[in-house]
Amino acid sequence: MQTLRLKTSSTDGAQRARPGPGDLAPLLAGAATAVGAAGALLALADSDSPLRGPLTLFFLLATPAAAIAAALRGLDPFGRTLASLAGAVVVDMLVAQGMLATHQWSATGGIVAVTALSSLIFLLVLVRRLRGRTERRRNP
Repeated sequence: MQTLRLKTSSTDGAQRARPGPGDLAPLLAGAATAVGAAGALLALADSDSPLRGPLTLFFLLATPAAAIAAALRGLDPFGRTLASLAGAVVVDMLVAQGMLATHQWSATGGIVAVTALSSLIFLLVLVRRLRGRTERRRNP
């Protein structure tokens, strides 16, 4: 956590330090999570809201992209963003293709399937990281 300090200037008096660009990352991540959750809830509730389409589309792109980005920690930021967005489109298309091939297509089923796949990817990343920590503790 960062402490904001008062800067004194001979001309302005006391001013607050401005937050840097790194300070906004958690705020933006929280806002993206809220927007994605709202999109999923609107779609699952079968709401007639005009925001249903754009928020659901954001959810369907952001959720698998975040999961894939978590798995690609070693890449530079641009490559990671590009690969995770491409992977999100692939996940969405594979879910749609699988549901159409089995004649089980539904919007709520697609959202549930994308959520389940993204959660599985997040879980695998978490397990891999926890395993790496325990192995490092055993072998100093």
